[in-house]
Amino acid sequence: MSPSPGELRFDERVAIVTGAGRGLGREYALALAARGARVVVNDLGASLDGGGSDPGPAAAVAQEITAAGGEAIANSASVTTPAGATSIVSDALERFGRVDIVINNAGNMDPGGLPELPLEMVQRHVEIHALGAFNVTRAAWPTLTERGYGRVVLTASIGLYGGSFLISYSTAKGASVSLGRSLADAGAGHGIAVNMIAPAAETRMVTDPEYRAKCALPPLDPDAPMDPLRGPDRVVPMVLVLAHESCPVNGEVMWAGLGRFARVFIGETPGIIDPDLTAEGVLERWDEIVDERGYAVHPTTAAAVAARETMIAAARRQSA
Repeated sequence: MSPSPGELRFDERVAIVTGAGRGLGREYALALAARGARVVVNDLGASLDGGGSDPGPAAAVAQEITAAGGEAIANSASVTTPAGATSIVSDALERFGRVDIVINNAGNMDPGGLPELPLEMVQRHVEIHALGAFNVTRAAWPTLTERGYGRVVLTASIGLYGGSFLISYSTAKGASVSLGRSLADAGAGHGIAVNMIAPAAETRMVTDPEYRAKCALPPLDPDAPMDPLRGPDRVVPMVLVLAHESCPVNGEVMWAGLGRFARVFIGETPGIIDPDLTAEGVLERWDEIVDERGYAVHPTTAAAVAARETMIAAARRQSA
């Protein structure tokens, strides 16, 4: 079937998709392949909490792509080690000769809250979500900068807003956003765009009975048909845009799923400037300090610092 006019294509592009053996990652890999990309399907084949391994899921998706006429290879290395990440990139270079796209989708979910939550669980989530994305992106970075082109997507989540039963997961997702924004700044001068996707879909992280019980969510009816609007395929359009050469943004968090598309951002209120303000004064002027009118959205830390210094200098000139 020939491409539709105006269709976003990935012909000759090579994409790495981690966590691509199931759910969202599988949909990303299939969609990229259907539009011409050659895909490295990476998946450790771990359980929902991140334990164990099984090369079957990655192999099955790669086979599904090749059976449909596409090009794909499977890789079951762990993203949590530099060696595993290097093997993913090496497989792409050895088989396809290049890397253009890295979609960091690998993740785990093991709900828990205080006081029972162990440090090891927090470390495990950060290791997979944030450090895993760092490892794979770092391994691909030299070839991306050498060629002067790249598209990198990190998986965020509305979990970054926080939740009493999602401390580990939310911590990891918050770290992923700051990592992605830093990478976006680093890649801006090299033709590399780095963005984050905050997906919403009914994957096993949402439908797993044990997960729902830990989160005090009502059980799902196993006989009820899934709402098609809640499928992972509904996230794909935004991911394709972020992975495409025509991607219009860098360093952004984009929400997608359930038929909704939106931007998630970190804003800063104008606040007040008063060098002599006391603690009592802070409390007295609290409403002014947190007033959201005229808020600013800074693309980088450097931009935030520059804006702060400009604002303070202007206030000093007015008071002089």
